[in-house]
Amino acid sequence: MQNTSYQNLIIGFGKAGKTLAGFLAKKGETVALVERSKARYGGTCINVACIPSKSLEYSARLSAEIGGGFAAKAERYRAAISEKRRLTAMLREKNYAKVTGTGAVVIDGEAHFVDAHTVSVTTADGEQRITAERIFINTGAVPFVPPIPGAAESTHVHTSETMMELDELPEKLVIIGGGYIGLEFASYYENFGSSVAVVQDGDVFIPREDAEISARVLQQMNDRGIHVLTGAKIMRIEDGAAGANVVIQAADGEKTLAANAILIATGRRPNTEALNLAAAGVRQTARGAVEVDEHLRTNVPHIWAMGDVTGGLQFTYISLDDFRIVKDQLAGSSERTTANRGAVPYSVFLDPPLSRVGMTEAEAQSAGFDVRVLRLEVAAIPKAQVYKKPAGILKAIVDAKTDTILGAHFFCPESQEMINLMKAAIDHGITARALGSAIYTHPTMTEALNDLFG
Repeated sequence: MQNTSYQNLIIGFGKAGKTLAGFLAKKGETVALVERSKARYGGTCINVACIPSKSLEYSARLSAEIGGGFAAKAERYRAAISEKRRLTAMLREKNYAKVTGTGAVVIDGEAHFVDAHTVSVTTADGEQRITAERIFINTGAVPFVPPIPGAAESTHVHTSETMMELDELPEKLVIIGGGYIGLEFASYYENFGSSVAVVQDGDVFIPREDAEISARVLQQMNDRGIHVLTGAKIMRIEDGAAGANVVIQAADGEKTLAANAILIATGRRPNTEALNLAAAGVRQTARGAVEVDEHLRTNVPHIWAMGDVTGGLQFTYISLDDFRIVKDQLAGSSERTTANRGAVPYSVFLDPPLSRVGMTEAEAQSAGFDVRVLRLEVAAIPKAQVYKKPAGILKAIVDAKTDTILGAHFFCPESQEMINLMKAAIDHGITARALGSAIYTHPTMTEALNDLFG
């Protein structure tokens, strides 16, 4: 058995881990980065999440604009899957070269703790033991698949990760789960040409969102032909000769949905199962995440956790900010924490995308603010008419006393870009009046802020 020692051991090649590895190695410290799969260099985002899914989203929109019959759409889908594979392979190679180019050592294998300073790594050549002064856990999250009768036996069931490896476009797709991942896939595959049904057990559609915005998104998805069923329980999955049936219990009785493919998109859980955290004395939350404080330290002083494994917001840019928080402790003032990173924006890549930062109208009212609500129909924006995408709405929640922005909800083309300006406005107290009187280029979607806030 090989035994090696490093100043720093990072478990997981995600955004925070790879960035920290490069930073520490460039400082002259010894760094080992353990990754269980060569297909995951760069982390979840690059390989099975953000980048490949957005590559498909882009290709799907182009395909929808071209139109044509199902056979033509299926051919474009195959080309999109091929392009997605090319892109992720290229990014994996670049990420590996970038990390190893700093002097950090990448070890391929499955890691589990032996004690608080020692990790055993099972590699293709056997077991390797690594001791380290500091250890950073960055193992991300994995899809959660509930115990649905027939799901494990079905050859048509996929998670969000395996769905993107399908070479053939499914004519009929059933998505189990009405969360953001499920809705994104519904939008992609409808644009590619699939007939899509989304089934969720909750009665309220995207309940985290502003109620008015949720209603508009649901209306737009229905207008596109995406069949959304809320308050429906999945009874079982049955494989047949030509596909599968998803049997559900809806409010009006039992229904059967035919499918060529079934996507189970019921969330993701922290990837901690193989780590043997108990051996290191690292505490976990009730949901299995690594328990951390606002500095991302575990209860063991020399062990940190970063990214999705902490059970927080599952965004790659949050993982990057986690790196900044840890870096600030190792080589800074330790002022940066999870509590002071400000408003967190996010986008759901529908067509058009839905983006949000800050409070909903109901949240602002519950918090005691004197609320002023501003709305603008997307049809009134010239650039939206240029795009031939007039559906949607812009909504902003403003503190009537101070004119500061409490929340922004944009359901429109390019909202994923516009929302970043709104984060800056919220974090730095830029008023609604200032945004309404600013000078923006024309024709752009951002110039709609003149009308929304003016």
